[in-house]
Amino acid sequence: MRATITSLVIGLLLCVSFTATAQLNTPRGSQMASVMQRVGTTDITITYSRPSVNGREIWGKLVPYGLTNLGFGTSKAAPWRAGANENTTITFTHDAKVEGKTITAGTYGLHINVKDADNATIILSKDKDAWGSYFYDPANDALTADVKIKTIEHVELLTFDFEEVSKNSTTAALKWEKKAIPFKIEVDVTKIVLDDIRAKFKGQKGFSRQNWEQAANFALNNDGDLDEALEWINAALEGNFFSQKTVNGLATKAQILQKKGDMEGFGTTMDEAVDMATPNQINRIGYAMINFKDYDRAIKYFSINVKNDPKNANWHDSLGEGYKAKGDNKAAIKHFKKSLALDPTDNVKANSEKNLKELGAL
Repeated sequence: MRATITSLVIGLLLCVSFTATAQLNTPRGSQMASVMQRVGTTDITITYSRPSVNGREIWGKLVPYGLTNLGFGTSKAAPWRAGANENTTITFTHDAKVEGKTITAGTYGLHINVKDADNATIILSKDKDAWGSYFYDPANDALTADVKIKTIEHVELLTFDFEEVSKNSTTAALKWEKKAIPFKIEVDVTKIVLDDIRAKFKGQKGFSRQNWEQAANFALNNDGDLDEALEWINAALEGNFFSQKTVNGLATKAQILQKKGDMEGFGTTMDEAVDMATPNQINRIGYAMINFKDYDRAIKYFSINVKNDPKNANWHDSLGEGYKAKGDNKAAIKHFKKSLALDPTDNVKANSEKNLKELGAL
């Protein structure tokens, strides 16, 4: 009887010891990692565990080709978990596209069917909380996309990174041993930002002139609805308790009108902006007119500064550029030489000399 009781006590102690040990926070063999890339205002985050090659044969061996019966769980045809331990996951804070296919904002299990040495299928599963791919069910697939595998230099620790980032897209890639599995992610940045602006204008952020200016400017420069952009900038300029005419606001309105093809409205709005502008702002607007090929207005604006401050070398240099852009070389040479005679700063001097050389006058 004593032996039985002793055995029972030892068994209970072993049970307690095992449970306590399992709850300790000890290092993993394949350590956790997370990598995030923002595209526009959308965050894309991949969370995974990082096994090492450790001299093993990876592709076609440790990572089998094709769907596999792992001998555990419910899946009889499981893809690779794209890492170690729990599900590798990918999170999108807004709707996106993976290899051209739409995926809704949220978190997904990220699996990869490595078909052979050159081809793979990216699988995003709604079952994000499973352990690895032991319980993979294709009925839970949110997206699948075929991709090509690339050969790279050796990478010892499995690594996800974002190889390329542009205004509206990025390319994520799993890299391990001498293979990389890239997949492109695209985000409709303009739609996401404009939808967010419309929603926020219903709240406190709609009571700020600067926000309406910023929204109009974003729509202008990102292929937004120009009629909506014009409504926004008009709201910033007049008619509301927060409205105020500013040089930047008028310049934004003018550019919207120009893009809509209203050249008369563009010009008169720019004239209104110049009437309120500082000399430096007038100078910048003058160069904007050169870019818009409205050379007469550029000369008109540069001339305001020369008239008000005739001994400023920079204003003569700018006026010279206005005349040069129009093709009036004689007047351009006159003002570039006047600039040099007024003891210009080094950068203004260099610009006047460069233009005089181009005009054959130096």
